[in-house]
Amino acid sequence: MGRRMQRLAAEAARFLAVGGAATLVALLLFNLLVHGVPGSGPGWMNDQPLPAYALANLVGMAVSYRGSRSWAFRHREVVGPTGGRASYLVINTVTMAIPLLCLWVSRYVLDLDSALADNVAANVVGLGLGTAARFWAFRRFVFLSPRRARRRELAS
Repeated sequence: MGRRMQRLAAEAARFLAVGGAATLVALLLFNLLVHGVPGSGPGWMNDQPLPAYALANLVGMAVSYRGSRSWAFRHREVVGPTGGRASYLVINTVTMAIPLLCLWVSRYVLDLDSALADNVAANVVGLGLGTAARFWAFRRFVFLSPRRARRRELAS
């Protein structure tokens, strides 16, 4: 494996580790909001799984940004005066549509509302697709390689 591929693989592994921590936070919060504490009945947002998913993932985004900036992409330059936060928020919000769509189909087309169905739709299928889209977009638009950042700076 070439040096470039090794760096990409290491970066992807760090990205996935940070995403795993953020996903755990969002997953726990989503399940608490929608399905409640086991044995105590449904959560207070049981009839609102899409807003609950969005809220839980906004919390996860804060964890994800900090880990991405401080560790996964620490060697890359950030874009814009907000340190990439605005671009990061936009990309996360746009790609959140992928798991939300999967959850919507599961809930409202297939009429499945169990904790298992919600989690497979949103946190397995949707999250897998969304993660691939975010990795590409973050590397392309938020955390630039030093060489690409210099080229962009010269073009401005």
